Amino acid sequence: MYNNSFFKKILIVTVVLFLYSCDKDYNSIGDGLLGDNHFAFDKYTSSVISYNQKVGPVQSNNLAVNALGVYDNPAFGTTTANFASQLALETINPTIGKNPVIESVVLTIPYFNTLKSTDTDGNHVYELDSIYGPSDAKIKLSVFESGYYMRDLDPVGGFQTSQSFFTDQNADFDNVKVGNRLNDSSDPVENDSFSFSPAEYKYTVTTDGKDVITRVAPGMRLNLNMDFFKTKIIDASASGKLVTNDIFKDYFRGLYFKVEKSGSSSSALAMMDFKKGKITITYKEDTSDTDATRIEKSINLNLAGNTVNLLNQSNVNASYMDATNSGNVNTTIGDDKLYLKGGEGSLAVLELFGKDLYGEDGLTGSPNGVADELDIIRKSGWLINEANLVFHVDASAMASSYEPNRIYLYDLNNHRPITDYYNDATSGTNSKNGKAVFGGLLEKEAVTNGRGVSYKIRITNQIRGLIKNVDSTNVKLGLVVTEDINVIASNKLRTPTAISQVPRASVMNPLGTIIYGGKSTVPEDKRLKLEIYYTKPN
Repeated sequence: MYNNSFFKKILIVTVVLFLYSCDKDYNSIGDGLLGDNHFAFDKYTSSVISYNQKVGPVQSNNLAVNALGVYDNPAFGTTTANFASQLALETINPTIGKNPVIESVVLTIPYFNTLKSTDTDGNHVYELDSIYGPSDAKIKLSVFESGYYMRDLDPVGGFQTSQSFFTDQNADFDNVKVGNRLNDSSDPVENDSFSFSPAEYKYTVTTDGKDVITRVAPGMRLNLNMDFFKTKIIDASASGKLVTNDIFKDYFRGLYFKVEKSGSSSSALAMMDFKKGKITITYKEDTSDTDATRIEKSINLNLAGNTVNLLNQSNVNASYMDATNSGNVNTTIGDDKLYLKGGEGSLAVLELFGKDLYGEDGLTGSPNGVADELDIIRKSGWLINEANLVFHVDASAMASSYEPNRIYLYDLNNHRPITDYYNDATSGTNSKNGKAVFGGLLEKEAVTNGRGVSYKIRITNQIRGLIKNVDSTNVKLGLVVTEDINVIASNKLRTPTAISQVPRASVMNPLGTIIYGGKSTVPEDKRLKLEIYYTKPN
C-alpha cells in the first residue's frame, strides 16, 4: 500500500511537470485542473461569420515587386498592369569627352527564374517564375518617357509625409507621356509582339583573337531609341542636368511602361523586380582633345526612386462583381463564397464566436460586450491544444485560373498580424513559404499538377489568448492573398470604406481565389469552421 501510494505521488508530480514544460499557458487557463482529475481530449467546432469586402483603388507606390502585363483570369476578370519608375544616374555628373557617338541603348530587367539544366557547351535552360499566362502569350509593350513628376513628399501634409500614388492613376501618367515610344525597334518582339521569354541571352566578345561567350539569365531586354538618349543624356551633360540626381529626376522624370493586348494573341503578366533594372548607354568618344583614337564608355541609368504599379480591371466576372457588391454582402450571417483578389481586388472579413446577446455566463442577463459562445468557453476551463481555420477552395470556379500559393490572416481592427504569426519562427526557401506553422499555404491534390484543395491557418495562440485573458478583444480578422509572407506593413485605400487599409503584400499579388464561407447553406464538408482541439476536466 505504501509503495503504491508513493508511486502514485511520483506519477502525479511527473505529469504536472511535463504539462507545465509543454505549455505554461495551460496552468493559467483554469485553476485546479491538475491533480486527481481525469482528462479527455475532444474537438469543438464553431461557426464563423465570414463575408466579402471590396478593395477599391489602393496605394501601390514603391512595392518590392510589381506586375506588368495583361492577365485574363476567368474567375475574376482581366487585369492590365502598367508601371512607372523614376531613373537615377549610377554615377552623377559623368565626364563626356569629344565627339561622343552612341553605339547602343539597352534596357534590361531580370525575370524571376530557376536554372533547370546546363549542357556540355555551357548553355543553360531556365524556368521562369511568377509568369501568368500561356507560354506563347504576347503583349504590346511600349516604353515612354514619363512626363509625370513623382515627388517624394506630400504637399497636402505640409511636406511632412511621403507622397502616395495609387493603382487607379494610370490616366495621370498616360495623358502626360512624352513623345513616341522609346522601344521602337523594327523587331516586333521588342514591342508589338513582346513575350516573357525563358531563353538566356548570349553575346560574344573577341579579346586578343579569342572569342569569349557571356551568358545572361532571362530578362527583359529592349533596344531604346539612340537619338533620344543622345539629346536627353549626352548633349544635356553640358547644361548641368546631370550634376545631381535631384536635378536629373526633375529633368528626366522616368519611364512609363504601357501594356496592351497584342492583336488576337493570348496575353500574359509577370511579377518583376524593377529595382534591378537599368538602362546602359554605350558610346564612343575621342581619347582626348589631341588624340582622335576612339574609346568605348558607358553611362548607366538605374530604375531607382519612386515607382507605382498602375492597375486596371476590365471584363469583370459577373459572379465576382455581384458577390463583392456592398448591397449583396451579408454581414449578419455571412456569404456562401469568399472572393480573395490581390491588387485592387477584395478580401474577406471573419468574425469568431457569433453574437453577444447575454451576460457573462453566455446564457442569461444583458449583453456584456463579449460573444456568448466565448463567455461559455471561458468558464469551461478548457486547455487549448490547437485551433485552426480551414478554407476549402471552390474547385469548379477556380478550374481555369492560376491559384495563389498563399493566403494571410491578420487582425483587421488594428492592421497587424495575429499572435500565431509572431510566434512562428520557421523560415522558408522563398518569400511565400516561411512561417509554415502559422500556415496559409495551398494544399493540393496528391497527383501530378494537382489543383488546390484547401488552405489551413493555425490560430492556436490567438484563441488561447481570448480564453485566458478576459480583457482580450475578439477582433475581426481579415483574409487576403499574399505575395510575401514576410511583409506585414499596410497600404492605405484612396477612399476609405468599411476598411481604410490592406496588407501591402496583397497589393503585390495579382491573383485571386474563391473559397467557401461559413454560411449554413454551404455543404458541411466545405463549410468554413473554427476547429478547436482541447482538453477538459471531467
